[in-house]
Amino acid sequence: MRALPLIALLLATPTLAQTKAPTTMNYPETKRGDTVDEQFGVKVADPYRWLENDVRTDPAVAQWVADENAVTNAYLATLPGRDIFAARLKQLLDYERFGVPVKKGGRYFYMHNSGLQNQSALFVRESIDGPGRVLIDPNGWSRDGATALGEWVPSEDGRHILYSVQDGGTDWRTVKVLDVATGKVADDSVEWVKFSNLSWAKDGSGFYYSRFAAPAAGAKFQALNENQQVYFHKLGTAQAADALVYATPDAPKRGHSAQVTEDGKWLVITTTEGTDNRYEITILDLSSPVARPRTIVKGLENEWSLAGNEGSTFYWTTNKDAPRLRIVAMDVRQATPAIHEVVPEDKAVLEGAAIMGGKLVASYLVDVKSELRRYDLNGKPDGVVALPGIGSVAGTSGEADDPELFYAFTSFATPTTIYRYDVKTGAAVTWAQPKVAFDPGLFDVSQRFYTSKDGTKVPMFIVRRKDRPAGPAPTLLYAYGGFNISMNPAFSATRIAWIEQGGVLAVANIRGGGEYGKAWHDGGRLANKQNVFDDFIAAGEDLIAQGVTAKDRLAIQGGSNGGLLVGAVVNQRPDLFAAALPQVGVMDMLRFDRFTAGRYWVDDYGYPSKEADFRVLYAYSPYHNIKAGQVYPAILAETADTDDRVVPGHSFKYTAALQAADIGPKPHLIRIETRAGHGSGKPTDKVIAETADSWAFAAAWTGMTVKPIP
Repeated sequence: MRALPLIALLLATPTLAQTKAPTTMNYPETKRGDTVDEQFGVKVADPYRWLENDVRTDPAVAQWVADENAVTNAYLATLPGRDIFAARLKQLLDYERFGVPVKKGGRYFYMHNSGLQNQSALFVRESIDGPGRVLIDPNGWSRDGATALGEWVPSEDGRHILYSVQDGGTDWRTVKVLDVATGKVADDSVEWVKFSNLSWAKDGSGFYYSRFAAPAAGAKFQALNENQQVYFHKLGTAQAADALVYATPDAPKRGHSAQVTEDGKWLVITTTEGTDNRYEITILDLSSPVARPRTIVKGLENEWSLAGNEGSTFYWTTNKDAPRLRIVAMDVRQATPAIHEVVPEDKAVLEGAAIMGGKLVASYLVDVKSELRRYDLNGKPDGVVALPGIGSVAGTSGEADDPELFYAFTSFATPTTIYRYDVKTGAAVTWAQPKVAFDPGLFDVSQRFYTSKDGTKVPMFIVRRKDRPAGPAPTLLYAYGGFNISMNPAFSATRIAWIEQGGVLAVANIRGGGEYGKAWHDGGRLANKQNVFDDFIAAGEDLIAQGVTAKDRLAIQGGSNGGLLVGAVVNQRPDLFAAALPQVGVMDMLRFDRFTAGRYWVDDYGYPSKEADFRVLYAYSPYHNIKAGQVYPAILAETADTDDRVVPGHSFKYTAALQAADIGPKPHLIRIETRAGHGSGKPTDKVIAETADSWAFAAAWTGMTVKPIP
């Protein structure tokens, strides 16, 4: 063990003065290798390459993980706010939660959590106001509650549920079938499913899914995912008998997802090669036993998302000739279907559309706030769906010929509420509204626009208590900045625990996301990735300039691509932040494409094997740009042993490099969860423990006085 100077282990509720007291703390001794790769004339050292090995199969990595967790847990145990946050989080998360219902065969299927259940269960109602009956309860699937119900789809007649099992947070799924009337699970079992849509045949005889080949022994959580194929599984048969429907063996990097149209007459296969919404569309006429797949949109150039169909007329949302998207129609029986505009591009960003109740219902994003608009199938505007406030539509469901529609609405201080909407009358009623252990009226949500380094105006939401005095407050700044993903207003009980203590939550809608369409995304990726970091740094500077917070009271947080964001900006501006929480981050930008799903990310990051991209990536890669001699903020990196999206080796190597560098006395730790993955399926008890640790760590370094909430 190597002794390093660190801030004192806090024995009482910390104040700014107390967090300055120096002491020592032992980091585990991490073996340093001599691996050096030369790329385009640049010698790149990678001394912790061995930490890429799977913790399950490499005893040295397993020991390193145990040693790091021991040090981190010992430190976190000294933070007095930890127990207070944990107790309050348990109260805040103990509320009844519902998912958006899906109606099939006259039955209503929906997810439900009574409060502190580790996993939500699937329920069914025989009528809209009838009693709910548990269909699938994953809480008994494992002792630690870490096995979750993944995707689920009712058959068209509502007799069966097709569902997937997610174990320990992995992206891999096992697919099964349940009889709704009896609750009996069929013998059907499909393995090696990942990143797949699940879609029933109209007659319920079987289903379509996408799978990869079984990985080599010991490579389940690290091997590249290539050669995805679409299969049809007939009920009552073994997976080995499944029929191959579509594959591209000559293009192994292509992925394929299949869906059956609502009328059951067509199979629509969407092909992609990365994370960009650039698709090819292939269709199969299911009414003909001799039909073969036919590609109607070629080139992997534009987004094509099916909104529905009437016979052979298909409606799509697309960014072809419309960076903020539009709705078009085409007759797929034509050899080369002509495109006809139905709803033109708007100043707002079209997020999605579907035919429900005979109308096109389209969700738009207007300065990062949702609008639901209605159109006739010929594109004529038909009014809007009145939403209960400024926030986000977090999901819709409905059928083309049924006027009954459901949607979820949420905002920062508004728990997700489900509404039932009548397309014919325009009337909406509350179907499920949670009762929470706090008063939403105590919170203020505002939006401001700040100026980034190059003059770009960037929106940012700020959430705080109304009854706290103005002035620099402990502030948590969050962003993502990539892959065309928008950070829309959304409720989080865990964030309420931070704000209740007098903290401020700021969510910056930086470039790289989809908040303003393709241009906003393009402005923050590939050679433009530095704009993302500049936007985030500018958000922190603006919060300080506006008096919301101060440098020694500003913490930052981000997950996945957002973890990369946090790692990069800490290297670039370590003086600006008091604490940093990079979660499941992409930290080695020169090797991300060598593991599991990493190869997909080249659309946003570029190819490390290409010189121009390499030089951009190497310039901001968190692992390679830690600056010795500068004082870094307190850092608590977080990852999980079963993360097969962003393999934990990213965070392992990054943390080892932090701990070896001369970057000041504050703690630079890593929290490694077991039996958890990239985030989905994480049980409630793990969420509470992880969040309590994160908030206590951030509170200690931003001067927050944590007190029990009466």
